[in-house]
Amino acid sequence: SLVACALIAGALLEVILSGIPYGQAGVVVIAAVFIAQRSLHDHVAAVRDGLVNDGLAGGRKAVSMIVGRDPQSLDEAGVSRAAIESCAENYADGVVAPAFWFLLLGLPGLIAYKAVNTADSMIGHKSERHRDFGWAAARFDDLVNLPASRLAGLTIVLAAPFLGKNPSAVFDVMLRDAGRHRSPNAGWPEAAMAAVLGLALAGPRQYPGYTVDDPFMNESGRREATATDIDRALKVLVAACGVLAAAVLAIALVSALT
Repeated sequence: SLVACALIAGALLEVILSGIPYGQAGVVVIAAVFIAQRSLHDHVAAVRDGLVNDGLAGGRKAVSMIVGRDPQSLDEAGVSRAAIESCAENYADGVVAPAFWFLLLGLPGLIAYKAVNTADSMIGHKSERHRDFGWAAARFDDLVNLPASRLAGLTIVLAAPFLGKNPSAVFDVMLRDAGRHRSPNAGWPEAAMAAVLGLALAGPRQYPGYTVDDPFMNESGRREATATDIDRALKVLVAACGVLAAAVLAIALVSALT
């Protein structure tokens, strides 16, 4: 019902905008609101700034705004890794996925995707409270994110030279480690990000009510991440968004010419 309502709302909105002058500009504005690259950058940067300006307490407070794990269980390295992992995963489902579904299905696809992703964020947890209630939202979110997560990992690979890394080596780590993540999607951008930064990401994590005992992505990398690594991850994010924008522009130009 939620997905159907979102699809209908998106379709009605697109029909209304297509019938008025400059309606396509409205479509672009709506798409820009739902593709959250600036918001993601600002939230991750806030964790970096919290660690630098207010120490561990500041970092824990800022990271609690973007991850579900218990912030009090995190040391500085844990806060930094959590922020970087969130940067990679949310780049996939907050930037690449909405852009992908907008490109494929227009506003109906974009709004329906955001409804699914929001439902997963709210109730798709493995805690006792949400385990049975949120499973459909979580599984459907996994399904609709399958293509975008792979594309997100690929754009991070292509962004690797901007940090002086060999994209071939990053690609190899991504292929090797992505399937080790408990999520069928998060491992792709996280493994690529881990390889670019030379860090070990994911691994055991503690959430309120339960613990996840995952293997590390890029296990040979450093585990003692710092605020400087968060800053480097933000540079990867900006470069990957640039690669994505260039790809979308190329598709648009080809479409216009044909």
